[in-house]
Amino acid sequence: MAKTILVTGAAGFLGSHMCDYLLAKGHNVIGMDNLVTGAEENLAEAKLNKNFKFIKQDISEKFELTEKIDQIYNMACPASPIDYQKLPVETLLVGSYGMRNMLEFAKKHNARILQASTSEVYGDPAVHPQTEEYWGNVNSIGLRSCYDESKRFSEALVMAYQRTHKMETRIVRIFNTYGPKMRQDDGRVVSNFIVQALAGEPITVYGEGNQTRSFCYVSDLIEGIHRLMNSDYSLPVNIGNPNEFTILELAEKVIALTNSKSKIVKEPLPSDDPARRQPDITKAKKILKWEPKVQLEEGLKRTVEYFMRN
Repeated sequence: MAKTILVTGAAGFLGSHMCDYLLAKGHNVIGMDNLVTGAEENLAEAKLNKNFKFIKQDISEKFELTEKIDQIYNMACPASPIDYQKLPVETLLVGSYGMRNMLEFAKKHNARILQASTSEVYGDPAVHPQTEEYWGNVNSIGLRSCYDESKRFSEALVMAYQRTHKMETRIVRIFNTYGPKMRQDDGRVVSNFIVQALAGEPITVYGEGNQTRSFCYVSDLIEGIHRLMNSDYSLPVNIGNPNEFTILELAEKVIALTNSKSKIVKEPLPSDDPARRQPDITKAKKILKWEPKVQLEEGLKRTVEYFMRN
């Protein structure tokens, strides 16, 4: 049955993919974004659908809708290091005031709400791979703290509302994700490397490039989040690809895929950059019957094609 679903952060990389996915399933979707880091062109396809409506709104400020909302995907937050380090106060406010506004809105509408959290709640992990039971190793006053602590506070607030008001809540911890609709200048490693390789510019690797990440293609991630929303599980779940690669390996794969003449150059490691990042997805496999399907080479190929077109 068609639902009326609110997606915040709708004009962002993940939010716009979520809108497209839900519309393809026949739902009525309201996309909300203040466009601080999102771009309306990400919603070009959604806007062709009569079941889509866009509202420019900052969720850190209170709002109301006339429509009765069934589900909420709260995906509003600057998510790339460049963005949240440029907007640290806004990032903390969207995870606090914004989260409270969304929970109050969900309570009023008796709607199920899913909070898009992050692997960054684990900080620079001392446990590998990271399970949902790991409490994390986070520098609460570092350069990344505005994002890490915003998301950690959001999770705590979601659980407080769930326990106090018996609300239907879900929390997804998103690991590194890539794919079409990433911004060229968002500072994320996949988009950085592809843009540099296509331009024949040096590819910037921080430190020795031995730090690891686990890269999930966007279509896999969106399906996992959707399954979590519609499951009966109300504690955090990791969604990501458990295949672990060094940053140096990623750079070499991008150079090979783009037939680039780019050389790899090394620069000093940024503050609080996690040394290793890999999700334990046992819960997602067991509870959601989900695991990623798209391998890194295939996903990178699709992403390179997107950047070549845009």
